[in-house]
Order: sequence, then C-alpha cells, then structure tokens
Amino acid sequence: MGAKDGLTAYRGKRHFDRTREPPGAPAAAEDTSSFVVQIHDASTLHFDFRLEVDGVLKSWSVPKGPSADPHDKRLAMPTEDHPLEYREFEGVIPAGEYGAGTVIVWDQGSYRPLPRKKKGRSLSFGQALEDGHVSFWLDGSKLHGGYALTRFRTGEGPGKRESWLLVKENDDRAGRGGTPDARRARSVRSGRTLKRVAADEGPGQPG
Repeated sequence: MGAKDGLTAYRGKRHFDRTREPPGAPAAAEDTSSFVVQIHDASTLHFDFRLEVDGVLKSWSVPKGPSADPHDKRLAMPTEDHPLEYREFEGVIPAGEYGAGTVIVWDQGSYRPLPRKKKGRSLSFGQALEDGHVSFWLDGSKLHGGYALTRFRTGEGPGKRESWLLVKENDDRAGRGGTPDARRARSVRSGRTLKRVAADEGPGQPG
C-alpha cells in the first residue's frame, strides 16, 4: 500500500499516450524538500541552517557556518521551528525585537533525505531526527552533496542545551571551502551583503 495507490483511480481514467497530463512521480522516495541557510547579524554573528520537515523549518544556529570540508565539525545549536515562509526572509529585525539584527539568505535549494535504518527498520526523516542522526543530500547554489547532523548532547539536566554537529560527507562534492566570510558573503536572492541590507532597510528607511 502507500502513496502510489493514491493515484490508481486517476491513472485508470486517463490514457497517457493521448493526454499531456502527468502520470505522477514513479516513486515518493524521489520527493525533495527545501533548505535555506541565512546569515544573521544579531547579538552574535552566526548562520542559521534550516531544513523543511513536516511543514515547518527545523532550525539550527551554526556559529561558524557550514563547511565543504569533511574535516570541519560545525557546532549546531537547535532553535525553534520556523514557518516555511521564512525561507524568503531577508531584512532588518528592529532593535528591541527578538533576534534584532540583519538577515540575508546566504544559500537556498532543495534536499533529499538519505536512507536510515535502525534495527532493520527504515526510519522516516522525522524519526531519524528524533533519534539524533540524519544524513541528507543538498542541492543549493553554494552547498552541494551529502551532509549529516548528529546530536552529541541531549540537553537533559539543569543548565544544559541540546547540541548537534553539522559535518560534510566525504563525497565527490567535498572540498576545502572552510568557513565562509559572513561579512563579505552575498545573498543568493538579492546579491547584497549584510552591510548593504542594513543600509537599505535599517532605521530611517521607508517600509
């Protein structure tokens, strides 16, 4: 049973040698979801790494930003889920508001989960996240290839925060990109730097 059976009636009423209507994707496993990486110049300058999962953006604050080098282990601190519309947000969060500062969209694109099993049972991406380890393939403007997020601290206990590592897989898209220069980085949406966005949309600007 499953997703394929949902198209049985649709396909049964059509002749695809006569109609240009799509017959449907051959396999749900090929479906992709979106990701975005934003640079946020708030109280501390950092990158926000976000993956679309179950209708929201699961989010991690990555102080040094993603790296294309598999030797780099990037600390990733979970933050609250964000709405999907946040993928397009770029601008200045006003002073006095939560997360006040400038935001640009550093990278965006699609991703697909890589299979994960536990005790012989396939896990959904959401289940794998809850279990503390996911692998996925990124197709962005700047980030490409396999990456993994792994939880190494649960956050249980007083004063402790849940912590993850974001690491590039050692595949043919690996490189020695190292840490992106957040101050010079340009938005994939507008081509602007943090400084330019702050000048365009900061205090005293219309809108």
